[in-house]
Amino acid sequence: MQHVLNLSQPISFAPGTVAAEVLQNVRTILATRKGTVPLDRNFGLEWEHVDKPIHIAQALIQAEIIEAVELWEPRAVIDKIEFGEQAEDAMDGLLNPIITLSIGGGNA
Repeated sequence: MQHVLNLSQPISFAPGTVAAEVLQNVRTILATRKGTVPLDRNFGLEWEHVDKPIHIAQALIQAEIIEAVELWEPRAVIDKIEFGEQAEDAMDGLLNPIITLSIGGGNA
């Protein structure tokens, strides 16, 4: 079963299902800047791609997301990463990844 990740979900300290737990873990990975977790400075994503041209930044961010999710939440399998093409976001230089993923092992 595929899930589309919603980055604006609130944190739950007791997710009701394995799928909810995995989705929350992936959201945490994506929302954490690498170097900001005191006892694990490698957790999260680099933000060095921010000032690059949009198409280069998208490719680098896709690769970064895939690597980080494979490392930190191996139960999640990234199926697709797209970027919203809203005119306001492009003018503001925002990249909003839309991530479709599956939960490995049939625990969805």
